[in-house]
Amino acid sequence: MAVSSIEGLNFNLTEEHLAVKEAAREFAQTELLPTAIERDTHSKFPKEEVKKMGELGFLGMMVSPEYGGGGMDTVSYVLAMEEISKVDASASVVMSVNNSLVCWGLETFGTEEQKQKYLTRLASGEIIGSFCLSEPEAGSDATSQRTTAFDKGDHYLLNGTKNWITNGGTSSVSLVVAQTNVELKHKGINCLIVEKGWDGFVVGKKEDKMGIRSSDTHSLMFTDVKVPKENRIGEDGFGFKFAMTTLNGGRIGIAAQALGIAAGAYELALKYSKERKAFGKSISEHQAIQFKLAEMATKIEAARLLVYKAARLKDEHKDFVQAAAMAKLFASEVAMWATTEAVQIHGGYGYVKEYHVERLMRDAKITQIYEGTSEIQKLVIAREMLK
Repeated sequence: MAVSSIEGLNFNLTEEHLAVKEAAREFAQTELLPTAIERDTHSKFPKEEVKKMGELGFLGMMVSPEYGGGGMDTVSYVLAMEEISKVDASASVVMSVNNSLVCWGLETFGTEEQKQKYLTRLASGEIIGSFCLSEPEAGSDATSQRTTAFDKGDHYLLNGTKNWITNGGTSSVSLVVAQTNVELKHKGINCLIVEKGWDGFVVGKKEDKMGIRSSDTHSLMFTDVKVPKENRIGEDGFGFKFAMTTLNGGRIGIAAQALGIAAGAYELALKYSKERKAFGKSISEHQAIQFKLAEMATKIEAARLLVYKAARLKDEHKDFVQAAAMAKLFASEVAMWATTEAVQIHGGYGYVKEYHVERLMRDAKITQIYEGTSEIQKLVIAREMLK
């Protein structure tokens, strides 16, 4: 059975943790907040802001300093994710994909040559990466890969389409999961490192999304793209295991994003409730509003502990699969609920862009969908329980 106890886990934050948290909060408030509404409205990618994130070390936080990263633990990463997500989930998802899926996957399973060639530039923020698993007919059922990578001796010939790819239009490096041997099913899948600009690699249109609108989401098309054999991650047939293992860690990042969205909405609602007057007093003095705020604070704190637990287990090299799925499931549900409550507390003002909470509500929904839907998280939790 998977680890389910919190015995022995230390949730106290170190001075380094608190410094990371404060640095992320300051960056979010000074660099992201002023342009968040405009970028959301026009679906504008935060190019300059992401560049600064790289300069501050937020795009390779857990990567070893040997490869240009910060060498930090997962707890530091989720603290930074929470603070940035309080303000702008579009920016934090760029950070999440680059850290959790691309950099972690390459450092953990890549060859030394792959790390030197790609990881160092990704960790520093010189370039950003994307993780390509979903397809038009392969979302939750990740085994049904239609993208193919046939072995041609010294290279693979890559063909197919990937959907809903975060950083799809701006990434320089894509980790592409593809079927090499159909007869072997999921054991015949590989993951290949593909560079933007290679012949046959086309970036499709940018998706017009409900939320996280300034993040960069595209379809990617591959037509007879030649991928050198040395760009395969792991042994032949390792691709599906690579994807699932990487996503297990990625869920912690998205759980932290959901937590941040919820916490950001709560902070705005609390502040507004103290300023807004109704029936001769601040609405925070009305029991109906107090009950909403109390329930928001309680559920957010519960989500925070689940996220911290998953991060601690990962840092201690313990089984964190169930904990990560629980954290993502609960935090995403809290994010959707808390942002809706924040809009309600704001009343009519909550329905207009100026007050930010309507954007947070739209952003919250995706946390119940990407990197494994809530339904998939329940399956993962049940599977781990029944081991």
